[in-house]
Amino acid sequence: MDITPEKSEYAPYYSSYLNLVQDADIFSTLTLQMASMKKECKKLTDKQAAFRYAPQKWSIKEVIGHIADTERIMSFRLLSFARGETTVLPGYDENTYVMEASFHTQSIEDLLENYTAVRYSTLQLLKSLNQEDWLKKGIANSSGVSVRALAAIIAGHELHHRQIIRDRYLESDSFPTT
Repeated sequence: MDITPEKSEYAPYYSSYLNLVQDADIFSTLTLQMASMKKECKKLTDKQAAFRYAPQKWSIKEVIGHIADTERIMSFRLLSFARGETTVLPGYDENTYVMEASFHTQSIEDLLENYTAVRYSTLQLLKSLNQEDWLKKGIANSSGVSVRALAAIIAGHELHHRQIIRDRYLESDSFPTT
């Protein structure tokens, strides 16, 4: 199903995420991302998963936790608007969420299990939507957003962070080899 949102369906801030989503089939995109994330991150040692490319930057574990947290939040927004919610939903501070979480104490396996559970839940939610639901809108974090934009934001947000993991973590000269 092509759920490509119009620019009027999301805040300009999300354009960088949506520009990364090439496949109009959101189900295929999200399913392939899940398989790829699990395959790539299962290979990481604890030392590698705890790596930070600079002081005060998140570790790879924290990035994975952040991806799952953000997907949960975006999926809640998506569910709310698909079900006709008219209440304005709040924003969130991703830095506070990561700081308050214990991602650094969790194993990479546990973080990937959490991520997978969230992704399966998102996919089931998306499969339950009818065509009218995809076009419904609401307000979150002081901006209007459609259900289909939220689905694409979930995919683009992960792509954004996976690109950062590749470029700034895995390609870093100081990335641990084991």
